[in-house]
Amino acid sequence: MKQILLISANRFCDPYPVYPLGLSYLKTYLSAHLPHDEYSVRILDCNRLTNSELYDAVVALDPFFVGVSLRNVDGANSLNEGNFVEAYAEIVATIRRATKAHVSIGGAGFSIFPQHFMDRLQADSGIVGEGETSLCQLIENLAHNAPLDHIEGLILPHEKAPRLPHTRYLNTLDVTFEDNLIDYYWRYSGMLNIQTKRGCPYHCIYCSYPGIDGCRVRTLDVEKIVADMARLKRDKNIDYFFFTDSVFNINNAYNVALAERLIAEHLDIHWGAYFSPHNLSDEHLQLFQASGLTHVEFGTESLCDDTLAAYGKLFTFDDVKRVSDLCVKYGVYYAHFLILGGYGETRATLRTTIDNSCLLQSTVFFPYVGMRIYPHTKLHEMAVAQSVLSPDDTLVEPRYYIAPDFSIDEARTLAQATGKAWIFPDEPHNALMDTMRLKRNKKGPLWEYLRRP
Repeated sequence: MKQILLISANRFCDPYPVYPLGLSYLKTYLSAHLPHDEYSVRILDCNRLTNSELYDAVVALDPFFVGVSLRNVDGANSLNEGNFVEAYAEIVATIRRATKAHVSIGGAGFSIFPQHFMDRLQADSGIVGEGETSLCQLIENLAHNAPLDHIEGLILPHEKAPRLPHTRYLNTLDVTFEDNLIDYYWRYSGMLNIQTKRGCPYHCIYCSYPGIDGCRVRTLDVEKIVADMARLKRDKNIDYFFFTDSVFNINNAYNVALAERLIAEHLDIHWGAYFSPHNLSDEHLQLFQASGLTHVEFGTESLCDDTLAAYGKLFTFDDVKRVSDLCVKYGVYYAHFLILGGYGETRATLRTTIDNSCLLQSTVFFPYVGMRIYPHTKLHEMAVAQSVLSPDDTLVEPRYYIAPDFSIDEARTLAQATGKAWIFPDEPHNALMDTMRLKRNKKGPLWEYLRRP
């Protein structure tokens, strides 16, 4: 029996630990498509293991193949810089000391910087983008000493990019959550994550999602998603889920079918998701609320039309105000995530954003300062053209675009004067969240406890 180990290298827990969902999708796919009598698949979570414990676990399991998932490169927070590369290198080095198995790396962080991680971590291979089919092919070909040339997304040592880009994507995926991880994440994060779709068709100037998941949106099977949620509610009494789609409200016909199915199943669950203020009607929000929606996290980025246009957004502040009012109307908690001081921001546009925040009721604003620059984005091109950074900069060490006349002190002063709930990324608020989550057993994101009128 060949042992396959899938290892989550993520140890980033701000604002809470995140269940290693990608590995559960991979394990479920591999378990269904590899011969049961030849392979066994296990998941190890570095969020729950020290490197010493990881070493002992890998030695004991004696794997044939190890896949390592790199979820984040850094915290994308200009007020708390630093990256996770060296920590990942230590994890892979620990694995190398414990086994001579083939080590392959993947995940969102790897897909953004594949060449750098291949070189720094000295992996035997890597998979860029969607991993299920490619990983399955890689394992089978290694087991049979077959060529690796036809595997989409595969990158080998000393290569700059995959030889074959992804042309085929999955639309039907099962997921089985790990029993030994469910209780931990339910307690410490107050939710479990699940996907309904992959890919993002939008063209925000700073965003890396299209490079990770592709621009073509693939909706996953509604029946399977609801069945997975029903099983977790029945077996583990999990009643809060967060849909991890880059933007939930992309395909409303699909979302209506999902919401109607959730209602028909009478699951008595709650859910949240990332939304855009674009493409959300009164009827849709009412239906989503009836299906269990309690939390909306809007990727709003600015409350000024000029800045929104500069950021590549397809909506205006009027859209933001309209959907915010809808959330109030239907009793749905909502928060706005903003980028202050990004490309095109000025002191005038900043003041407009702050002033407009006073028009939104019962919400929370989570502003980030500046834009994290990622490769292969429009922002990267503009930053190089403006000599903000060198074209040779790998961007692995975090680089941020911050508007020339932006002042964080001015932004804080203006925000605090509104009397609204502005939570900057260097301000402590986790203590309250931890109290609500661990001592009072509250579930969900919990930022609703930070709201002000």
